[in-house]
Amino acid sequence: MRGKHIFDEARVYDRAKVFGDAWVGGNAQVYGNAVVMDEAMVFGDALVSGEAKVRGNATVCGEAKVYENAMVFGEAKVCDNAVVCGDAEVGGSALVSGEAKVYDKAEVWGNAKVRGNAYVCGGAEVGYEAEVNDNALVCGKAKVGGKAKVSGKAVVFEDAQVSGNAKVSGDAMVTGDAKIGGHTVVYGRAKIGGTAVLLGGEWSGSEGEILEGTWIAPGVPYEGTDDEYVKENEE
Repeated sequence: MRGKHIFDEARVYDRAKVFGDAWVGGNAQVYGNAVVMDEAMVFGDALVSGEAKVRGNATVCGEAKVYENAMVFGEAKVCDNAVVCGDAEVGGSALVSGEAKVYDKAEVWGNAKVRGNAYVCGGAEVGYEAEVNDNALVCGKAKVGGKAKVSGKAVVFEDAQVSGNAKVSGDAMVTGDAKIGGHTVVYGRAKIGGTAVLLGGEWSGSEGEILEGTWIAPGVPYEGTDDEYVKENEE
């Protein structure tokens, strides 16, 4: 297939389709049952395959790969050597770059950024203006939102949430139903788990584990739902 949608040495084959004002250029390949539509762009050495969809004003470039049932939409960008696969979705104005990988049923949206060698997987969500960098891992049903940053080799998993302006770095772990918000800093080998809620302070490996029922907050303990927690801690 060639025409107004395909440029340079790009290839679109098998049952793949490119339509609307979308285009494929450079040495990019679109194949299988993949669809590139609307005003989406795929170029460089990027690969889009399987049942994947790239739509809206989304961009897939560099040596990025989008495959299986993954979807990239809105004004999202997947670039460098990043991978989006499985049933993962990347939308809004999100960025997935470097060697990062978003897979399973993970979602990245808003102005969120997943970079470096970071992984977001399972049913995890990264949204708003959150960042997941370096070798960090966000998995399970964890949520990272607000302007939170997860970096280093930190792990956020199970049903944990990190929001507000919180920072989780080093070899720290946030697990269970723990909620980290406000301007909390978790680093070193700290492990925050159980039903702990931290809305301030700095926590390193020297504090050990903080588990069931711990509340450390500058105000009244939070009693809302999980979704309300993420929303209220965006700023």
